[in-house]
Amino acid sequence: MRTKRESSLIVSKSDYSQLIKLIEQHDSPATEALDIELGRAEIVQDKGLPIDAVAMGSRVTFIDLDSDEEKTISLVYPHEANVDQMKISILSPVGSALIGLRIGGNIDWPVPQGKVRRLKVIAVQQLKA
Repeated sequence: MRTKRESSLIVSKSDYSQLIKLIEQHDSPATEALDIELGRAEIVQDKGLPIDAVAMGSRVTFIDLDSDEEKTISLVYPHEANVDQMKISILSPVGSALIGLRIGGNIDWPVPQGKVRRLKVIAVQQLKA
C-alpha cells in the first residue's frame, strides 16, 4: 500500500494496455496497487511519452532521500524479473510506485514494520524501441 505521493504520473497508451491485461489476469494486492496507480495516471500516445518518464523497460536510477543510497533498476514484467540483474517486476511495491514518474519525481515507499522510504527519481533511460 502506498502512502502520500506528490508527483503526477504519465504512462504510454501501449504500456497502459499491457498493464491492464496483466491486472485482469491476476488477483493480488500487487495488482490492486498497480491498478490504483494507473487510475491516477495521465495516459498519452506512445510518441507523446516524455523521455524522462519511467516506462516499462526503462532503466531507472533513484536515490533514498533518508540514506542517500542510490540504486539503478530496470522495470520489467513479472516473467522477466531477475533480482541478480536488478530487473524489478512492475508488480513489486517499488515497481508499481515508480511507473509513470519523471526525473525529479518523489515517492513515499512503505517498507516492513510501518516505515516509509522516501525515494526520488534521478535518471531514466528508455531501453525499448
